[in-house]
Amino acid sequence: EMFKTRLLSGIVLVIVLIATVGLGGDLLFFLLLAVSLIGMTELYNVVGARQTLLGVVGYLAAAVYYRFLYIGELEHVMMLSLLFLVALMAVYVFSFPKYRAEQVMTVFFGLFYVAMMLSFVYQTRMLPQEGGVIVWLIFLSSWGCDTCAYCVGMLIGKHKMAPKLSPKKSIEGGVGGILGAALLGALFALAMNHWAGADVVVWECALICGAGGAISQIGDLAASAIKRNHDIKDYGKLIPGHGGILDRFDSVIFTAPVIFYLASVI
Repeated sequence: EMFKTRLLSGIVLVIVLIATVGLGGDLLFFLLLAVSLIGMTELYNVVGARQTLLGVVGYLAAAVYYRFLYIGELEHVMMLSLLFLVALMAVYVFSFPKYRAEQVMTVFFGLFYVAMMLSFVYQTRMLPQEGGVIVWLIFLSSWGCDTCAYCVGMLIGKHKMAPKLSPKKSIEGGVGGILGAALLGALFALAMNHWAGADVVVWECALICGAGGAISQIGDLAASAIKRNHDIKDYGKLIPGHGGILDRFDSVIFTAPVIFYLASVI
């Protein structure tokens, strides 16, 4: 029953992704803004700051960040970050002892961890050269690596990667995931060049996808570590069978900026 639910919601998720990421533009932009805000509420909920003044300041900062992204003025992000910190500190000190330092830090961290990092899906999609192809490497590397790592780990996994955090994950699985992601990147590039008339270099896509796969494992474990610290199983219930936004996009959060910068450099 659980497997059926997971599979169905997974299929729906993929269809929504193909439609929005494929079309890009405003549709993708506003979807990511919504997903970022939901992800932030999930993170803030972990420390009990979801429906607080601190939380509201966090959501406002995310909205302002997306506004800068929309009008192409990301040079203001440093200023936004500093003002955001000052605003949070003001709420913290003037309502003392209502909030704990940990809540303030988590709200500040949430802007970067969720909103900014997820926005790189949009930024990658809008890359002038083959952004429409490269953006898929974000999902291929994170979810593809996850699947390959699971399969290889089941077959030959012996050495634990992070025994205290995720006892099932093995080093063999991790390596298999990276190689699997690289292979998927190469196959995807070949397919896009052949059928979609794209012009991407196959080995570059393999390299980018493999590197994304390596980083995606840190993203996956990072989200687990936060949950483990706070004794929670899932971040939310938004996606049936998968948990919340952060449960499903934990690795995408990390691969999106990595793939954006690798693609820009390579």
